[in-house]
Amino acid sequence: MTSVLIIGVGQFGSHIAKRMEELRCEVMAVDISEERINEILPHVTNARIGDSTNEEFLRSLGVRDYDVCIVALGSLFQSSLETTSLLKELGAKKVISRATNDVQMKFLLRNGADEVVYPEKQMALRIATRYASDSILDFIHLDNSYSIYEMKVPKEWYGKTLSQIDIRKKYRINVLTIKRNKKVFIPSPDTEIITDDIAFVIGELKDIQKCFKI
Repeated sequence: MTSVLIIGVGQFGSHIAKRMEELRCEVMAVDISEERINEILPHVTNARIGDSTNEEFLRSLGVRDYDVCIVALGSLFQSSLETTSLLKELGAKKVISRATNDVQMKFLLRNGADEVVYPEKQMALRIATRYASDSILDFIHLDNSYSIYEMKVPKEWYGKTLSQIDIRKKYRINVLTIKRNKKVFIPSPDTEIITDDIAFVIGELKDIQKCFKI
């Protein structure tokens, strides 16, 4: 069972805590607010009230024992930075910190964060991409080059097999799965595309744009 320490259980941190508990993780939630701790306590393994910038309090949590420590303080950047640095000094195995802009991201990485999440930027990117075209139903950003896109298949694909369409050779795009009648399956080269199929594809944006004529 994965053990997780989540520091800061505002809206963002509480969503993470509840989801990780659902995924059968052992979750310790920490916040300086008694009200927030009382709200999250029924949804996590344990919870404590305290100031994460206080070294003695943080030490008392036994941060070395957690598989991952998540700093979800967000708008309290000075506290987030201090907490991130202290966690690493105290021997935390992995520290993931939240940033709200690029400057914060750089400082957190320089001060001990193993990974930085930037939910506002990621959500903005997702919304912009999702609504840029009627063909794009959803997408998952993987890195600066590749993403996974949930796409409506073009009408010209209907009645053709994936080997006949051959977008891997033409556009350097791979079809990962097909969703048909609300069921998802891994297609073979002989899978024939039918009306209303949804394709999950991986590739670079410029290739996706060419292939789906966006």
